[in-house]
Amino acid sequence: MTFLRTLILSLFFLIVSLVGATALAVVGAAIYFSPGLPDVRQLQNFELHSPLRIFTNDGKLIGEFGEERRVVVDFDEIPQDMVNALIAAEDTNYFDHAGVDPRGLARAAVELAQSGGAIQSGGSTITMQVARNYMLTLDQTFTRKIREILLALQMEKVLSKQEIFELYVNKIFLGNRAYGIAAAADTYYDKPLSELTLAETAMIAGLPKAPSAFNPLANSERSLIRRNWILFRMRELGYIDDTTYQSAVQDPVTARRHFTQTEVDASYVAEMARQYAVERFGDTAYTGGYRIYTTLDSKLQPFARDALANGLREYDLRHGWRGAEQRDIAPSLVEAQERTATQGLEEELSESPEIRQTARQAAERSQTEITGVEGDVSNWLQVLERTPNYGLLKPAIVVKSSGREMQVLARGGELHTINWEGLSWARAYQSPRSRGAEPSSADQIAVRGDLVRILETQDGTVRLSQRPDAEGSIVAQDPRTGAILALQGGFDFNASKFNRAVQAQRQSGSIFKPFIYLAALQDGEMNAASVVNDAPVVLDDGSNSLWRPVNSSRDFQGPMRLRPALARSRNLVTIRVLQTMGLDHTIEFLKGFGFSQDRLPHGLSLALGSASLTPMEMTNAYSVLANGGFQVAPWFIERVTRNDDHELIDEATPQVACPSCAEGQETVEIDGREYPVAKRVADAAATYILRDMLRDVITSGTGRGALSLNRDDIVGKTGTTNSQRDAWFAGFNSNLVTTVWVGKDSNETIAEYGANAALPIWKDFMGKALEGTPSAIPERPSTVVTARIDPNSGRRLHEGQPGGISEFFHQDHLPDYQPRGISRELEEASGSQGSGTAESIF
Repeated sequence: MTFLRTLILSLFFLIVSLVGATALAVVGAAIYFSPGLPDVRQLQNFELHSPLRIFTNDGKLIGEFGEERRVVVDFDEIPQDMVNALIAAEDTNYFDHAGVDPRGLARAAVELAQSGGAIQSGGSTITMQVARNYMLTLDQTFTRKIREILLALQMEKVLSKQEIFELYVNKIFLGNRAYGIAAAADTYYDKPLSELTLAETAMIAGLPKAPSAFNPLANSERSLIRRNWILFRMRELGYIDDTTYQSAVQDPVTARRHFTQTEVDASYVAEMARQYAVERFGDTAYTGGYRIYTTLDSKLQPFARDALANGLREYDLRHGWRGAEQRDIAPSLVEAQERTATQGLEEELSESPEIRQTARQAAERSQTEITGVEGDVSNWLQVLERTPNYGLLKPAIVVKSSGREMQVLARGGELHTINWEGLSWARAYQSPRSRGAEPSSADQIAVRGDLVRILETQDGTVRLSQRPDAEGSIVAQDPRTGAILALQGGFDFNASKFNRAVQAQRQSGSIFKPFIYLAALQDGEMNAASVVNDAPVVLDDGSNSLWRPVNSSRDFQGPMRLRPALARSRNLVTIRVLQTMGLDHTIEFLKGFGFSQDRLPHGLSLALGSASLTPMEMTNAYSVLANGGFQVAPWFIERVTRNDDHELIDEATPQVACPSCAEGQETVEIDGREYPVAKRVADAAATYILRDMLRDVITSGTGRGALSLNRDDIVGKTGTTNSQRDAWFAGFNSNLVTTVWVGKDSNETIAEYGANAALPIWKDFMGKALEGTPSAIPERPSTVVTARIDPNSGRRLHEGQPGGISEFFHQDHLPDYQPRGISRELEEASGSQGSGTAESIF
């Protein structure tokens, strides 16, 4: 008896001690953390602000970021089913506890011990989630959990349960850029909250736990299990009766993707503007009601996007079919659910075997049949719904391949038949330089259950297509101000968010050569008629082997003038020009075009474009050529406003080119605003002469394809790097500069030259961009003169000497005269053979 009494007393004192220790720990934690906690009273006046919106220069929407898909609702506007569903899913005792749930905390404590100090999941009430979402960081640490608990306890004293719940449903992220339950209803179902079915309500209530993993668009099979578990919990808690439950769990998945419509497709620039806003305004960028107006031209941007996409598709057609994107896709949701993994759904599935059973029944109820297609295609339609378009390339699933026809199912249940004309191109890709034999039947290309891409042509027919293997970029710039007028950083933003226009540093190849030539013209060391030997050269490049550069044609043409050497892109001539000018001197000159010195190799390979530069950098450098030698810089943010344009935050004041300005003039007025005049970095005469030399690239050189535009004001240069890894074309008139790059992100060869891969894209864009505009050729500077020269020697001809061609020169850099010559017959008659001059005869 004494032993039993002692044991009871010992247990009593142990329990008291543990309770006391716990109380002391709680009090201590409160004393320690309370001084640093934010004031929960600020939540009483918390406002959800407007999203970040991005526009073209004329006010066309190109992007929205942040909380744009938030529709704020009051507690009284929340349907009771939604309240009950969220309670069942997230916090069963919400209306009874004081901010924390002891049982949930106990579970979290066990996880804490098992994980070694990191909070894994569970334990958070709705009040604690509000504290975290509004007032704390999201890092999963023990310290943050303590602060979260203390804030939740304070919050319950200041705010009512309804106010806390209202804050919760308006803040939570529910996938697909939807914040809050009302925005989710619009995003997934295109309905107001009041019109949601019970099954749709439970589907949304299932999203806070894992907006991606349980998303009905991305994971319809998993979302069904989560949804039906919530409906099961609602029945167990008495929120719905069994009849209502049995009906709701059988409902099919009805979620669809509903997009925010933009007016101009310029996602790469919209993302650039978003990054600028975050750097400038921090997290308030998404909530502060900022409006960013870019320099994009709403007319030119679609031309740029379409030209690049069309050019890359055409490139891809020339190189072969790489196969379906996905294979053997289950047609029905039932079959797909049998194949799906259940990891992460252990809690839901362990509650009752009924969960899996009802999910399967709902999948069966989702059965969908399309006229002309055999069997249930509910999963195919779900897969198509969640698979994004890549530009004009739409996803489709092969229904049947028979003979020389292919039947495919597209989004929305559209059924298309692709005839042989739209299939026969699909010779199997073997390498960048080779393809297999032409297929003889459709089933050699793709079979039932394969996910492919289709393209609807202008005549209404459908062609088989695929995401291009090569990527590219196009940048169009105003050379007078440096403003970016159009930019596309890849085939499609949905396919790849990597912005090649500003992020891809690629070897520039021969489009870099004009700047080497300009350095020579600038100093007067050479002129357009200077003769340089196009002959082999062996150089020590600093490695263990000697460098033996060659021309792309693998031949040598001997002495030739700079003008035809540039038009024909002769490598050996350019190297010798750089040798003559000197590396250090040339690199110093090149810095004026926006090239960073540490990105320019200190070697003669610089002459051939070995520097790795972005398409944006190359476009800007060509803008300096186009504007007559003024150092403009690229920019794309025109102005930033706030609160529906009522508050001007910032406005760009770029340095502009001003050929008509007097020397030393610092500002110029344009459209009523003052702008600083850009620094001149190249002589007007030198840039004019180089521009005329670049015209020969179009008329008789590697850019002859541009002649089809029938314009006399366009000039440009092709570029191709070693092993044909990069293809370029950069060209301009006085009003518009455009650069196109085509290559592969893997740096694998594209097996095509700039004239084949890049020039057609440039031509497509410039043809539309310049349509209806007058010719834009600069006025010839007074310092530029013409003289007749001997086409072989490049020397000036005396007046009266026959033949010759006309050439431009700076008036201070004219070449020497060609010695007067006489005919061999006259020499023999006079007895003065070999004198070479008339004076020795007469």
